[in-house]
Amino acid sequence: MSPGKILVVDDDAAIRTVVSEALKQAGHEVRAVPDLASMRLALAEGYGEVLVTDVMLPDGNGLDVVPEIISSYPNLPVIVLSAQNTLATAVRATERGAFEYLPKPFDLDELARAVQDALVLSRKEESSTEGDDHHEPLPLIGRSAAMQEVYRTIARVVPNDLTVLVLGESGTGKELVARAIHDLGPRSKKSFVAINMAAIPRELIESELFGHERGAFTGAQARTSGRFEQAQGGTLFLDEIGDMPMDAQTRLLRVLQSGEFTTVGGARAIRADVRIIAATNKDLRKLVEAGQFREDLFYRLNVVPVRIPPLRARADDIAELARYFLDQAAALGLPRKTLNPDAVNRLMAHPWPGNVRELENLMRRLAALSREEAITAGAVEQGLLEGVENKESLGQTAGSLGEAMELYLARLFAAYDRSLPPDGLYERVLAEIEPPLLLLSLAAARGNQVRAARLLGMNRNTLRKKLAERGIDAPTVRRMG
Repeated sequence: MSPGKILVVDDDAAIRTVVSEALKQAGHEVRAVPDLASMRLALAEGYGEVLVTDVMLPDGNGLDVVPEIISSYPNLPVIVLSAQNTLATAVRATERGAFEYLPKPFDLDELARAVQDALVLSRKEESSTEGDDHHEPLPLIGRSAAMQEVYRTIARVVPNDLTVLVLGESGTGKELVARAIHDLGPRSKKSFVAINMAAIPRELIESELFGHERGAFTGAQARTSGRFEQAQGGTLFLDEIGDMPMDAQTRLLRVLQSGEFTTVGGARAIRADVRIIAATNKDLRKLVEAGQFREDLFYRLNVVPVRIPPLRARADDIAELARYFLDQAAALGLPRKTLNPDAVNRLMAHPWPGNVRELENLMRRLAALSREEAITAGAVEQGLLEGVENKESLGQTAGSLGEAMELYLARLFAAYDRSLPPDGLYERVLAEIEPPLLLLSLAAARGNQVRAARLLGMNRNTLRKKLAERGIDAPTVRRMG
């Protein structure tokens, strides 16, 4: 392809020079201007096949004029550069119809490639149309280079219904990514429904996903909708998809292929109008090779992979995340705390095996227990040690709970070994096991409902509902803290 005419807009003379020289070396003709007024004049003169613009300019916001440019010059691709390296900026750039978004500092070779791709669009296709603005607060935090790629991928998949597979270690924020895709997309007014495959007994997964009819199995006393029905029109988040049993994988594959499902015990096909986002901390390719995950399902799910970096790979974000979690803790009524520089250095030196979730727990612990307003490196060190002790305590509690439940179930079923179990056995078992399970989990978590919910594999709202159903009141919970 022949060289193009590139219009560069940036109020920083050094950046204008660097970008201009890089694009000239790639063979292009370049005109560089410092503001929107000069840009409009150049465009009115007919100059430019590709526009490269900064966001913060002396006479306006480069993002805000993208729809105007697209409306007036529909074949002019816009590449946005910005030092405001947030998910909001990436999404806003994409929604407004920008061809590409590059966070500063950017790689010049990457910019040259983006310009070349934009020239193809400029000469062969029409630019995309503008979208609506969004100003909702976004849960993902981080300006590191590793997170910029995540933001850019999210921005590209937000407007469509492509299936997304979120990959990353435990505690990196995979559900936050799924929620961001849902909240910023066209399905945001409908439900976001999450289900954790690792937290549901194998024999109940199909019922949980697809629902069941009355009498479909023992104890099914009424028709119950599954997660697919609950998510109709919205998004279904399948967390820990690598733990899904093979028979449930087969049925999920059929739904993804046909777009329809039936309830357990039902005969009528129901259209599945949902966007699927799956997540796992496992290597699905290795599971496929080991015969533990269907290869055809893997390819159905892995349409757009989003890889979430571990916290140790985005150390530049640690201080910002830590301060955000301290602000959250203060909003919950805990004392407001700040971080000394030595505390930030200690945080950045930690390997964070529990990733962002571990950092969040540490900040809440320090907000609650640190006596000084400014958190020091020594306080961070002590908090990390306490975190290890708490984790071991929770693990021991989980083990003892498992042993207790096994013993109880063995005794219960032994009583019915020679006779038919009565109706409602499931509810009877649940009514006996659930209250002590909830209380023991809360005790292990020192009354912290978020930690207790994680130990039980459920969200906090579900835990609160179960506490209310079982008559466990707030004073009882607080006494465990």
